[in-house]
Amino acid sequence: MTYAGQRRPGQPWPPPRRPPNGPRGRTRHRGGCLGAFFGSARAKARAIFAAAGPGRVEDPVVTRVQLWRAALGTAATFLLISTYGMDGGWEEVFRDGVSKLFLAPVVLIVVGPVVIACFIWYAPPRHRRLLRSRLRHPLKAVGWYLGAALTVLLCLQVHSLLQEYHPLGMLSTVAPLLFLPLILWMLAFLAFASGSAARYAFNTADVHAALPAVLTVALVWTLNLVTLGDGLPNGPLTVRVAAFLGGPVSVTAVALWELWFLRTRYGVRVRG
Repeated sequence: MTYAGQRRPGQPWPPPRRPPNGPRGRTRHRGGCLGAFFGSARAKARAIFAAAGPGRVEDPVVTRVQLWRAALGTAATFLLISTYGMDGGWEEVFRDGVSKLFLAPVVLIVVGPVVIACFIWYAPPRHRRLLRSRLRHPLKAVGWYLGAALTVLLCLQVHSLLQEYHPLGMLSTVAPLLFLPLILWMLAFLAFASGSAARYAFNTADVHAALPAVLTVALVWTLNLVTLGDGLPNGPLTVRVAAFLGGPVSVTAVALWELWFLRTRYGVRVRG
């Protein structure tokens, strides 16, 4: 097994990462206080869910292939829906996309521990202790995600109780002024974090560079089965079957290619 930071003779190093906000790392917020408010939520989400770790290997070739697959998949979906239509119209397409954006991290949190446990069990015994020690990175990301969601629910519950038992009290009047900024920030944080959490699989690349590709395959098939093909276009049976299987099959193909790419270019192997 080879990790980031180790390479075989003649193998290139991963390309250096650029500072996230320009050469000096400065962050410029547009939109005044509102832009700074939501920009801080975005920056915090990226710092937690997209930060480089000890086991991560990033290559622009892999990123470009993933982006091209996503773009082609989106174009194919829009083409099929434009041709055959869909129950609920484009509004249903938007709702389906938003629901999957927030459902993907939840599926990862549920399915991820099983996949990670099997991955570590499959690894050679001499590497398992190191893999387990690196679990603190994804656990931190999961803790932040669940903590933000629970904070929103707790604020809403406290506000509801204050309105029910003290509708005219000072606390029920002041509480919205205190809770609303916190709730808005947490919701913005969750929105930005959901995309990064799904893309980086809760920083599981810090455990092993090949783990996100394995988790992505498990995620896309589980998500497809959970939604049972919601958002499929109308049309012949062959079109519906192709739309249902096209996404998971293409994602699986890209993930298998990514595993091959990491093995041949960087020497990243699950088993040594």
